[in-house]
Amino acid sequence: MTLQQLKYIIALDKERHFARAAEACFVSQPGLTLQLKSLEEELGIKIFDRSTVPLKPTLLGASIIAKAKKVLKEVDSIRDFVIDEKNILEGDIKLGIISTLSPYLIPILIKDLRAKLPKIIFTIKEETTVGLMKDLEEGIIDIAIMATPTGNSSLLEFPVFYEPFVAFINKSYGSDTDILFKLSESNKSDLLLLQDEYCFNAQLLDICNLKSENKAPEKFFYNINSIETLKNLVRADLGFAILPELSIINEEPNNGYKSFEDPKPVREISLVVSDTFAKNVLLEKIREVIWDCLPQKLKQTVNYKKISWNDSPYFKKAISKS
Repeated sequence: MTLQQLKYIIALDKERHFARAAEACFVSQPGLTLQLKSLEEELGIKIFDRSTVPLKPTLLGASIIAKAKKVLKEVDSIRDFVIDEKNILEGDIKLGIISTLSPYLIPILIKDLRAKLPKIIFTIKEETTVGLMKDLEEGIIDIAIMATPTGNSSLLEFPVFYEPFVAFINKSYGSDTDILFKLSESNKSDLLLLQDEYCFNAQLLDICNLKSENKAPEKFFYNINSIETLKNLVRADLGFAILPELSIINEEPNNGYKSFEDPKPVREISLVVSDTFAKNVLLEKIREVIWDCLPQKLKQTVNYKKISWNDSPYFKKAISKS
């Protein structure tokens, strides 16, 4: 017995005619007749009296049709329940965010999330790009805020905004009067990178047109994971850094931070979920909250060049080792 067979007998009861019932069900008349016969053989009774015109159900058949209507109503209620569950804005949500964005976005985001989604309890986890992708696939987190595209076919991506990169330099890298940052071959080797943040580093290497992070031998090697530490290394005249703009949004202007020439390099920041995630209304609400809390400068449309990382040879090599 199938739901489709139940739909057929209900249509037959309504139309009292094989051809009209078949047309209403978008099936051929022989097909409908065959399914009715199969159901009657399975039950061992006649559902319809075919000797009458118009067609009418037998006494027992009428009872079966009444039960079939209740069954299909319950099926519809399951569908409505699922739709409601998808749209419901309450419960526990585990939210992951990349470590190069978390210290700057979460403080301006959390109050608005509480105000706009008061019945959602958020657990926020700061993690590397590789860690977030793994957590999404394993169901450890529900949603990630991260740079995209990921290149992972099992994940769905919903872009929210583009974040420009800026250079943070000291006096060794140009005059304070220079408005825009110009990268030269001589200082590419002084680019400071973060340990384990392969996607972020891949983007920086792309901006600087470098194939790998290999540098000339130095007296010190930096195993760090903090953008704030990068800033302090630059202030100590130990190199230069390329930083996401949100990380310097509250810094004093003209304090060593310089924009790139057009087209400005940017990273795409998206909400990322597994391909089984169904709460699309929740995603849209979170997207709206993030957009509304952004500084106005990041909402402006400028001449951008999106810097991807998922197809970087450096990133692929790093992933193969992890």
